[in-house]
Amino acid sequence: MFRGVATFNLDAKGRMAIPTRFRKHLDVSCEGRLVITIDHSDHCLQVYPMPEWEAVEQKLTALPSLNPQVRRLKRMLLGYATECEMDSHGRVLLPAKLREFAGLDKNVVMIGQGNKFELWDEQTWNELMEACLQEDFDGIVPAELESLSI
Repeated sequence: MFRGVATFNLDAKGRMAIPTRFRKHLDVSCEGRLVITIDHSDHCLQVYPMPEWEAVEQKLTALPSLNPQVRRLKRMLLGYATECEMDSHGRVLLPAKLREFAGLDKNVVMIGQGNKFELWDEQTWNELMEACLQEDFDGIVPAELESLSI
C-alpha cells in the first residue's frame, strides 16, 4: 500500500530514487519491476508495480476497440507504458518522452495512490493543491462518495 507524499530531485540522467520507505515493499511485491505510463487526464505519470499494472492491462485490453474513446485511452495508456526496473540503489530511469509529457525536470513529487504512485512536477503539484484548497464544493458530493465516511 502506497500512501503519502514524497519530494525529491531527478538526477542529471533523469533517474529518480524511490523513497526508502517504499523500496522494501517494491522489492517484495514486484522485485523492483515497475511500469510507468502517462495519466490520460492530467500531465503526470502513473507508476505501477508490475503485478498491479498487469491487472490494469488485462482490463484495458478486454475493452472493445470499436469505441473511439476506448481506442484513444488504450493508445495513451498502453502505448506509453514502459517497463522499468529499480537498480541496486533504488533508482529508476524515467524515459525522456515520459519526463517531457509530465514536465519533469528536476523537482518531483511522488504521491501514493494505494496500489500505485503518481509523479508530478513539484510546481505543478503545488499549484494544483492550492487550487483544490481554494475550491468550494458547496456541499455537492458525487454519488460515488456519498457512502464514504471519513
